[in-house]
Amino acid sequence: MDERRVTLHFKGDLPQRLDRFVGESLPELSRAQAQRLIKQGRVRVDGVPPRKTGMLLSGGETIEIHVPAPQLGKLQPEDIPLDVIFENEDVLVVNKPAGMVVHPAAGHASGTLVHAALAHAPEMEGVGGEKRPGLVHRLDKNTSGLIILAKNDRAHRMLQEQFRLRKAHKIYLALTDGHPPTPQGRIEAPIGRDPAHRKRMAVVPAHKGRPALSEYRTLQRFDHHSLLEVRILTGRTHQIRVHLAFLGCPVVGDTVYGRRKPTLPLSRHFLHAFRLTLTLPGEETSRTFEAPLPPDLQFVLERLGGDDRR
Repeated sequence: MDERRVTLHFKGDLPQRLDRFVGESLPELSRAQAQRLIKQGRVRVDGVPPRKTGMLLSGGETIEIHVPAPQLGKLQPEDIPLDVIFENEDVLVVNKPAGMVVHPAAGHASGTLVHAALAHAPEMEGVGGEKRPGLVHRLDKNTSGLIILAKNDRAHRMLQEQFRLRKAHKIYLALTDGHPPTPQGRIEAPIGRDPAHRKRMAVVPAHKGRPALSEYRTLQRFDHHSLLEVRILTGRTHQIRVHLAFLGCPVVGDTVYGRRKPTLPLSRHFLHAFRLTLTLPGEETSRTFEAPLPPDLQFVLERLGGDDRR
């Protein structure tokens, strides 16, 4: 694939940093990657290379971005430590840390979960696809918690089928700014690309999105926050974050769908894949795996006077 050129027009009512605008406008780029492109001279504003990555856009500017072609080639295993919750000859269940990308993408050619998994279980190579070996579901980069990978084609097909038929149950813990309208509820709202911001998703009319279904219940209620247990029955991009923002109680630390400035001392959003229940290949009854809250999320909860024990 050749380098591609993207032309954007900033029409915001309020000034915005160039690196943030580029990162939010191109789904495959993070803000750090946008900054790298600006420093490399691959971004021009009204035909001129900006002097700073944080240049303020005031409105009416044309931004031209030269996005380099993704690096191709065979994935190389990388000896990156993994927090393995469970493993047998068919599957690998990992507690993914926040900050780790699940599979290679533009700007993330190495250091991903699948690179680490290939070093841990070389037999996973090629299972389900050359670029995403073993994957049957995903987590956002800054979402921590449980993810399962298949180590052979038979296991991959079986797990995929469970997710497709909604027989795999995924439970997340989310701390929100504000409170949901009811202590527990069901959110059935289609999700699609936000027409105004290509990197974001949004609740959209049914004919413009895909069905999305989430259920939640309140575990603890604080003065200005709620700790929720959320179950997703579909696997749309950013589903929980979009649905909770739609309810008016966005996830704490989510600067994309929630408040631009975190209300609590947290460098990422408070969302953790806590519990995963499914049936493993060769078994007849389901198993449940759990991963406790990581220290950064536990610290924030304790600061509120909360407890993650259920």
